[in-house]
Amino acid sequence: MGMVIGLVALLVTIAAVIAAAGHAGYLAMLTSAAKKRPGGQPAVEFAKKRYPVAGVGLGVTLLALVISSGGVGADVFATLLALGGGAGSLKALGTTQSRFRKGQF
Repeated sequence: MGMVIGLVALLVTIAAVIAAAGHAGYLAMLTSAAKKRPGGQPAVEFAKKRYPVAGVGLGVTLLALVISSGGVGADVFATLLALGGGAGSLKALGTTQSRFRKGQF
């Protein structure tokens, strides 16, 4: 039973890290593209304001990945931590995308 919980914890934490890294990567690409365009400075400033959110999400999910290498109790805690961090990162990514598409920066 412990092996199954460990496997589930590993899969959930990896998915959460990918989601958090996706948000950080999106901001990095947005910044890079905006720096190359004339008049792109407002988009760069917008992305810079969102970096702390992406960093915290990535940090929480990486912490969950490290914790998931423990016993059953640690795996359950890591799964909950990863679910929270991953869900928060996905919500932040959606908010970032919608605000950027609407030009609210």
